[in-house]
Amino acid sequence: MQFWDNNNDEQPEDNNRRPPQPPPNWRKWVSPGLLVLVLVLMLVSSPGLLGGVSSTTEIAYSDVYEQVQRNNVDTLQFQDNVSVSGKFRSGIIITTATGRSQSISSFSAELPPYAGAELLELAHERGVEVIRGGWTKTSPWLGLILNFLPLVLIIAFFVWMGRRAQGQMNGIFSFGQSQAREKTPEMPAIRFDDVAGQDAAKLELNEVVDFLKQPEKYVKVGAKVPRGVLLIGPPGTGKTLMARAVAGEANVAFFSIAASEFVEMFVGVGASRVRDLFKKAKDNAPAIIFVDEIDAVGRRRGTGLGGGHDEREQTLNQLLSEMDGFDNDTNIVMIAATNRPDVLDPALLRPGRFDRQITVDLPDVKGRHDILKIHTKNKPLGKNVELESLARATMGFSGADIANLANEAAMHAARYDRRLITMSDFTTAYERIRLGTKRPPLSNEKDRRITAFHEAGHALVSFLIPDAMALLKTTIIPRGRSLGVAFYMPKDDSLHQSRKQLEAFIRVGLAGRIAEEIVFDDVTTGAANDIQQVTQIARRMVKMFGMSDSVGMVNYGEDSDQPFLGYSIASGRDYSDDTAAKLDAEIKRIIDVAYEETRQLLQAHRENLDELAAALLEKETVEREEIRRILGLEDDADDVLPKAVAKHLREPETAEQNGAGAT
Repeated sequence: MQFWDNNNDEQPEDNNRRPPQPPPNWRKWVSPGLLVLVLVLMLVSSPGLLGGVSSTTEIAYSDVYEQVQRNNVDTLQFQDNVSVSGKFRSGIIITTATGRSQSISSFSAELPPYAGAELLELAHERGVEVIRGGWTKTSPWLGLILNFLPLVLIIAFFVWMGRRAQGQMNGIFSFGQSQAREKTPEMPAIRFDDVAGQDAAKLELNEVVDFLKQPEKYVKVGAKVPRGVLLIGPPGTGKTLMARAVAGEANVAFFSIAASEFVEMFVGVGASRVRDLFKKAKDNAPAIIFVDEIDAVGRRRGTGLGGGHDEREQTLNQLLSEMDGFDNDTNIVMIAATNRPDVLDPALLRPGRFDRQITVDLPDVKGRHDILKIHTKNKPLGKNVELESLARATMGFSGADIANLANEAAMHAARYDRRLITMSDFTTAYERIRLGTKRPPLSNEKDRRITAFHEAGHALVSFLIPDAMALLKTTIIPRGRSLGVAFYMPKDDSLHQSRKQLEAFIRVGLAGRIAEEIVFDDVTTGAANDIQQVTQIARRMVKMFGMSDSVGMVNYGEDSDQPFLGYSIASGRDYSDDTAAKLDAEIKRIIDVAYEETRQLLQAHRENLDELAAALLEKETVEREEIRRILGLEDDADDVLPKAVAKHLREPETAEQNGAGAT
């Protein structure tokens, strides 16, 4: 499917959602907490700070004896017959060394030799409370603990800091360890029944599963099962899912890693990780090693402008060496996935390494139907949902696209508080994926008129020339990056495109620009994408497909086996400047001829162009049946789009409103 559009600058979405906050990490409070605890215990264990009387004033022993005689002392505390401290019942006035008078309530004094007994006897006579020693009323073990606990905590703190630093050093030197994610047989497994639309690939991989289950059967007859399986296919076709299904069917350990995780900034890390990965796999054999996007490290060697001895090439060399080290009794199979097999090093693809290549291509209509069943299995569907019709309408969809379609339909149903997913939800999601997210209508009348005639030109020419793709609808409502969209659909899952179809494609692409020129006697930037696609098709027709009579059936395209800058500069192009000029002239001729023929066609149907543009300005969206009525064509006999899908595509807003709140 292809649609021509009137481009506009992409507007990034404003996402004001606050990112989720990570849970609090209590470990960062361990170090300051230990320091505070040590400080508190040191203060507690210090007799002069917390163990004795605080805010005391030192006075003469004679003053203390005099106040005891006057019965003005409340408590006395003796410290090893060396000093005494206590509190007065009522404060006394003393003169300090500076000559100032000061009232005190707590005191301390040094005891003269043998004066302690005399003071103690007097205190008992006067009824003074006497405390002997700072900790005489507590257990001696408590004093021992409080004296040595701060030292123990300080030692423990430094030991903890040392182990933490050692762990960080181990983290630095653990770069060479494999980052592969291991999936053991005890974990929930994916089976071949969970993978749809790839029957041919599953048939090829069944042999690998059988080998992992019964290796002795192959060893007895001297057979060597492929050690490496390379899954090739477009993005989203289920290559990773297929590898996980093989591990699930064989019930063996599964090691998964992205090829980019091998390479780091340190030299030799990638090779070390490869060795560690294969060691883990051998220790857990039988096992499967899956490397996703292997072209990140498996690109052809010697393709740089400088030296070829870099970290990536060292990693590739180690990978090749490890794959050579597989013995016949080593129950390890390596599976890799890529969508760029043309850039891989030939040493990876030789027999004995990745000697089996399996194509995981886009699913056909039956495969799409099976994939839809899987992704809607746990979704409540309405009675009007026809999965077979959706499978026919989703030509060119990969497995990931179909999964996204089912998810978008479920989200749309939830948005309108429905408990069942209707066909309207699927068609709305289908339009969003095909055409882009709907944006607010154009407010500038000049832009609306230009866009209307631009899209009317595309739509009109697609009906007037044979071999063009079928137009389903055209709209001037902005979608995605486009100001207007013409929605096309091929009639079947054909894998070939004829010369007439490509020429029709060029004419339809040029029609929007020509319509602007005819109506406004000027051109705009809206046809930039159209011109780019038209030029690309014409260039391929001349240089790759041999569809030019003057140039002939000679391929002048880039060498697909050497898609690297280094090789391109070293080898250059393999044709002369005169030939290059002929190729450019032929590409321009094809576009110029199509331009003139399309211009004549639109001028001959100027009334239809004006009528179709007026319908777009009035309704903003015009369906296939309305365009046929404007052109005076008979009823459409071609079932381009299943009626179950086309019905809801024609009136998505009405379907949404009628279905809102439905059960």
